[in-house]
This record gives sequence, structure tokens and C-alpha cells, in this order.
Amino acid sequence: MTPGAVAILSLSMSTDAFAASVGRGAAHRPSLAQALRAGLIFGSIEAATPVIGWSLGLIAAGVVQQIDHWIAFVLLAGVGAHMVWHGVRPQREEQPPVRRGLMPLIATAVGTSIDAAAVGVGLAFIGVNIWIIALSIGLTTFTLTTLGMLIGARVGARIGKHAELLGGLALIGIGAFILAEHMGWMA
Repeated sequence: MTPGAVAILSLSMSTDAFAASVGRGAAHRPSLAQALRAGLIFGSIEAATPVIGWSLGLIAAGVVQQIDHWIAFVLLAGVGAHMVWHGVRPQREEQPPVRRGLMPLIATAVGTSIDAAAVGVGLAFIGVNIWIIALSIGLTTFTLTTLGMLIGARVGARIGKHAELLGGLALIGIGAFILAEHMGWMA
């Protein structure tokens, strides 16, 4: 993957964490220390999940080598479409209250990083350096989550939906690029 594709992937994987952190920030008005703690938790979990998915994908890579680009495309496009759907669907009037504390924060971080595991599976099929990608995703998520927590009270949760929409579209684009490249359509 090119550095630009890694950057786009990292931003895309971080948008759901950003959206969640904006919502948490709007609800709690955190201090800088609380925002940094949230960023560290989200970034660490978001960095670990693609490595887990990549490891699982390596196990299956030999079996599906002939269609690996299609699997990568379907996984990235599926995750991207799900993010787009969350970005455009109307928000419910009654949102459940955002719970405080370490365990709800970790649960939210795990929930927003599941898609990174699916992306990790797809990355195993195209032979990338997962460590650089995971580090990039983790650092980007740390940064965006910390910023999201701090600006959440000022801008509200609305900006998070736009970020998720753009992140989903970027994932679909990366998946289409991988497919086109492996099929020889980009001559």
C-alpha cells in the first residue's frame, strides 16, 4: 500500500471512534487528561484489532489466494457501506445516555474497532506490512479521539456523522482500487 492509501485507511478506520468521542465529549465535557485517556484507549484497541484480523486472514490466505482481491474488496466495501449507512441514517430523537467510567469507554472503543478487524482480514490477502498500518491507525485514532472529546461539547454529535460518511466512502474507494489493481484494470 502506498503511504497515501495507508493515511486514507487510517483516517477511515478512525472516523467511527471520532464520531463516538464527539458524542461522549458533548455529553461529558471532559478535561484534557480525560480526553487523552480516551484517545489512548481507543487508539490502542483500534491498533490491535486489524492485527487480530490480519492474523486470522493469514491462516486462510493460502486457501483463497485466487480470490483474495475480491475478499479484500467485499470486506472493505461492506465495512464502508455500513459506515456510510450510519453516516446518512437519521438520528433517533431519544438517544440513550452516554455512560461514564472506564468499562463503558472500553466497550465503546471495542465496538467502534470491530470493523478494523474485518479490514485486517482483507489486508492479509494483499500482503501489506500490518505493523505500519496498525501503528498508523492507532496514532490517528488516538489523535482524532482526543480531539473529538475536546471539541464534542462545542460542535455536538452532528460532525461525527459526516466524518463517518466520508470514512465509509474512502473505504469503498480503497477496496475498489485494490480490486482494480489486482484485476489489471488499471493499465
